[in-house]
Amino acid sequence: MTAEPVKSTVNAGKLWAGGGATAAVAALIAVAGILLGRGIFDIDVLAPQGQGAWGDASTGWYALGAAVAALIATGLVHVLILTTPRPMRFFGWVVGLATVSAMLAPFVTDGSRAAQFYTAGLNMIIGIAIGSLVAGTARTATRLVRTDTRPPSPRPYPPQYR
Repeated sequence: MTAEPVKSTVNAGKLWAGGGATAAVAALIAVAGILLGRGIFDIDVLAPQGQGAWGDASTGWYALGAAVAALIATGLVHVLILTTPRPMRFFGWVVGLATVSAMLAPFVTDGSRAAQFYTAGLNMIIGIAIGSLVAGTARTATRLVRTDTRPPSPRPYPPQYR
């Protein structure tokens, strides 16, 4: 018994609409996280405390960076679905390692330990959101199609029906 040849096809509109929605969610997580850190916990996140709870332009850049990361993840999963076997496994690894890298990045700065840990936690939440939302969207936007154009071979009837 041989398996029928199949390949993955992507509903690009659905995938990229989900990627855009993920970008909006990631940006809002960044803004909410910065407001929480600066406004409630009094932790310097990305900008000096003297800038207030909204910070300076870095708040916008951080949110924009989160949104761009979501769009990059969407592009990555699109390419992986079209070109690789087991694309979601590779996507999970790439997003996981990128998230770990984003979590480690604050520790190479000269910020306070509180700011480093808070920023690492915020980066982790953004990474998890991007990974899970883009992966979920990719699963619903992908379907398998037969590449063999021949009609399927007839299956023999079981002996009791012959």
